[in-house]
Amino acid sequence: MEYAKSKTIFGNKNGVSQFMQRQLVAVYDDNFTEEEIVSLSIVQTLAAITAKIKREVAVYLNRQGQVVLVAIGDCRNVSLPDLGRRRGEYRLSGIRCIHTHPSGNGALSQMDLSALAQLQLDAMVAVGVDGDGSVTNMGLAWGGGKTGETGKPKEKEILLYNSWETFAAVDFRKEIAEIEKSQGNVAGHRTESVRERAILVAVQTATEAEATYSYSIAELEELAKTAGVDVIGLVRQRCRHAVAATYVGRGKLEEIKQTLQNNPAEVVIFNDDLSPVQQRNLEAILDCKIIDRSSLILDIFAQRAQSNEGKIQVELAQLKYALPRLQGQGLALSRLGGGIGTRGPGETKLEVDKRAIQRKIRDLESRLQEIVKTRTLHRQRRNKQNIPLVALVGYTNVGKSSLLNLLTGSQVMAENQLFATLDTTTRQFLLPGGGECLLTDTVGFIRKLPHHLIAAFRATLEESLDADLLLHVVDGSSVDAEGQAEVVLRLLKELGVADKKILTVINKIDLLPTEQGLSRLLTLFPDSVGISALEKRGIGDLLAKIEGILSRQKVSFSLCIPFQAGNLLDEIHRCGTVTHLAYTAEGTEVMGTMEKADWQKICSRLEMESKKEVGQEDDTEIL
Repeated sequence: MEYAKSKTIFGNKNGVSQFMQRQLVAVYDDNFTEEEIVSLSIVQTLAAITAKIKREVAVYLNRQGQVVLVAIGDCRNVSLPDLGRRRGEYRLSGIRCIHTHPSGNGALSQMDLSALAQLQLDAMVAVGVDGDGSVTNMGLAWGGGKTGETGKPKEKEILLYNSWETFAAVDFRKEIAEIEKSQGNVAGHRTESVRERAILVAVQTATEAEATYSYSIAELEELAKTAGVDVIGLVRQRCRHAVAATYVGRGKLEEIKQTLQNNPAEVVIFNDDLSPVQQRNLEAILDCKIIDRSSLILDIFAQRAQSNEGKIQVELAQLKYALPRLQGQGLALSRLGGGIGTRGPGETKLEVDKRAIQRKIRDLESRLQEIVKTRTLHRQRRNKQNIPLVALVGYTNVGKSSLLNLLTGSQVMAENQLFATLDTTTRQFLLPGGGECLLTDTVGFIRKLPHHLIAAFRATLEESLDADLLLHVVDGSSVDAEGQAEVVLRLLKELGVADKKILTVINKIDLLPTEQGLSRLLTLFPDSVGISALEKRGIGDLLAKIEGILSRQKVSFSLCIPFQAGNLLDEIHRCGTVTHLAYTAEGTEVMGTMEKADWQKICSRLEMESKKEVGQEDDTEIL
């Protein structure tokens, strides 16, 4: 054990004299029998020092009768490090903790019992110390088999001794043997997988509304569940802005530490993006895994990505997120400058890792660019067939995939959970008038969507750029339907598709308690239609609206293109459907249909060609 070898004092030594520290270091040399929980000399030393410094003091003892760690806390508690000596999920660590209570009460606190379970200690002992250094009583709780499967001691197993004689009579080796015998039975019956436990942390700044803050926390909890994490606690803070170094203030950090001790958790999840510095500081202070909202969403995407394209996009986003978070000694690690002080070891591990990640990012971006080219060719092929394209957009878990399955007869996975599907799917369906149409499902949006993800999935989302119509699906049953819609429209604007024709589809109307609720939503979202993809309600109205919008976007044309502007024929064939083509003495007669926007472009081109022709004739007359 490294602590025992170094004989150092762990914890807060500020204000403790060198003399007191030497007395504590001497505790490392104390010996006692394997039957004793602790020797009387150690208890007396800890009590005397506690009375003088008015702080808690703790020691870790192993089963060979050796002191492996000595720690100093404050007047309320002492931080107990995890020595990492677990021999299995249901086995004890082989370490017991003896610590003092300056209050004079040796009864074990809830924090003591939580530490006993979290660190899988053999036993936890609390020594009540009076102001004069005398021991009042001693609390004792055993770990492992005496706690049952809940991980917390039963009330009858939390003991309190009022005299040293009765406490010293306890046979430690016998008790541990009984515990480990019972542990064999417990471990044999617990075969299910254990989910990670998480504590959520959210800060409400001065610019964030109360409702938005509440919805964001609810989403974070749902994201954690989707990622396979059990949420066991929530810490909130209201402040003008997040703290630059640690995201939350000093007081909240202490609250999080106590929450972790009372409710042992493997991970702390923060509701906003953390800077690399904040993440490193929090990991050092809280001594557990720290992830932010972006990291959580990236983890969900990594679990759900099925296609090769989806996996490339997620990996690219993860690498871009991880690159600035590689830990090292900053600029001092660079050995590339040359000159004195830079020769010798060559590149460091950090620099090698960074360049490896950068190489991988370039490779993935190159592969993604090939996918973009392929998608562009597919879009051009669809344009030649002149089949209109409709894209489904919306917040995550609003029912886009369910609507796709209903309209096209597909079997795309549709689950009631966030980001159930990531991969873009395009299917064909028929409009009421018999016309064909393509329907594309895109990845769902969410508040505070990581910008790395938006960049990586831009190739997928660009399907919306070429769509003739966007179906903005809104969850009508959500209390935050308007807020979710605003998030989607804002992200569409960032992607440059906000000027597209958008039809709002209010889904899940079967979950609305009254008809007035639907009327309110139809008023709130002009040019909208209410449906239930689950109960197949309102689908006829939706298809009629889609057909009406697409038909209004097309114009019939008949024109004669001069032979000098013959290059426009290729443009007309590419953008529209030609139903008649004939060659005359004046030029080429063309009839057909095309999109209104494309028709306006053709008219502008034709006008420019006409002006050029007139200009050439004028020049001839002058000459």
